[in-house]
Amino acid sequence: MTRTPTPSPNIWGSPIVYERLNCAADPDRLVAAALDRLVGTVALAVDVGCGTGFHLPLLAGLAERVVGVEPHPVLAGLAERRVRRARLDDRVQVRRGVAESLPLADDSADLVFSHWAYFFGPGCEAGVADADRVLAPRSMQVAVDLDVSASHGYARWFATSGTAVRSDRVAGYFHSRGWHEERLPVVWHFRSRDDLAAVLGIEFPPPVAEQALSETVGCTIAVPTVVRWRRTG
Repeated sequence: MTRTPTPSPNIWGSPIVYERLNCAADPDRLVAAALDRLVGTVALAVDVGCGTGFHLPLLAGLAERVVGVEPHPVLAGLAERRVRRARLDDRVQVRRGVAESLPLADDSADLVFSHWAYFFGPGCEAGVADADRVLAPRSMQVAVDLDVSASHGYARWFATSGTAVRSDRVAGYFHSRGWHEERLPVVWHFRSRDDLAAVLGIEFPPPVAEQALSETVGCTIAVPTVVRWRRTG
């Protein structure tokens, strides 16, 4: 059965602005360091919801082969262009697909990675189940997401943006399924206030975006981040 992907409210409509977010995110490379510690070197890594492919070169540093999976044709095309420009097209492939039906064979992957793609857990059971299908024994799934239990920076603005997410339900979802987690003090540092304002404008409703901009001094915001991972049996 063909599944219809849920549109991403920010990147699908504004990939150019979202690229400014990618370029600003995590200048201290805390997420990359966490992946190095957790994963090491693997044969095949899968990036679920790879978007414009920003993280594909990072995964190519960990894996012999990488597959980026992206449902949106425009974003998939931008990801393919990024791969070609990085001269990684001999090892990195972009495929159209959704998290609930990954275009990969059973037991074929060593790492299934997602960055702000699972949207906090509850409701994503089908995507997590299909990751189980494609992961080989003694492999790993890693999900990087906003830490909705935090009360500062991006997390605080997110909590007022009208999206109902209960942090206790999120924690319970992952803990009951054997996930581990590490919280990281990630920041986004933008080149200009204009870039910051543009990104806040696609991340939040206008009143929240205006509040966030007014409360931010300079071009850096705190984005509390959690890295969750689990190993297959």
